[in-house]
This record gives sequence, structure tokens and C-alpha cells, in this order.
Amino acid sequence: QQLAERYADLAASHSEALRQREEREWHNVRLRLENARLRLENRRLRRENRCLFRQALLGPGPDKPTADTGEEAEALRAQLGRLQEKHRRALRHLRRCCAAGGPEASGTEEGELEELLLEEDEQP
Repeated sequence: QQLAERYADLAASHSEALRQREEREWHNVRLRLENARLRLENRRLRRENRCLFRQALLGPGPDKPTADTGEEAEALRAQLGRLQEKHRRALRHLRRCCAAGGPEASGTEEGELEELLLEEDEQP
């Protein structure tokens, strides 16, 4: 009777191990399919990115009106102006902070700051 129980336990353990193995195999198959799908999607997105990057480098095609380019250039000029103004204000603030710091504000940072301030003074 003990041998029969032991055999039944072994058979049940074996069946469970087989079931788990089969489940893992099915899970691996699903993962491989998903992986293949994602690789294809990745390739498609890379091609699309390259195409868009090429278009951006080459500029608008003959079918795109130049008015859009002019408007875009104007928007970029305005953004550049705003950024330059922010830069000037930041440099003025740094200059005031350095002046308020007195002799403690020395070292490499001050040299870098002086270079930036000289560049700002040279700009129109």
C-alpha cells in the first residue's frame, strides 16, 4: 500500500511537472511571437524616422510653399531673440552675484563668467 501511495505521488508530481513544462513552452511561444512583432514594428519605426530625418535635412520639397518656411524662420528668429535676452539677463544676474560675493567669488568659475561677460559686451 505504501508503494502504491508513493507511486501515485510520483505520478502526480510527474503530471504536474509536465503541465508546468507545457505551460512554460506555450508562454515562450507567445513571447517569441510578441518579440517578432515588436522587431517588425521597430524596423518600421526606424525606417519612418530615417525618412523624416532626411526630409528635415533636405528641407521642404518643391510641393511645399515657401511661406511656411518663412513663417518657421521668423518663429525661430523670435525664439532666438527671447533666448538671447534670457541669456543676457542671466549674465547680468551672475555679475551682480559676483559683485556681492566680493573676494570669495574667485577661481575658475569667475574666469568662465568673465569670458561670458566679455562675449556679451562684444555683441551688439
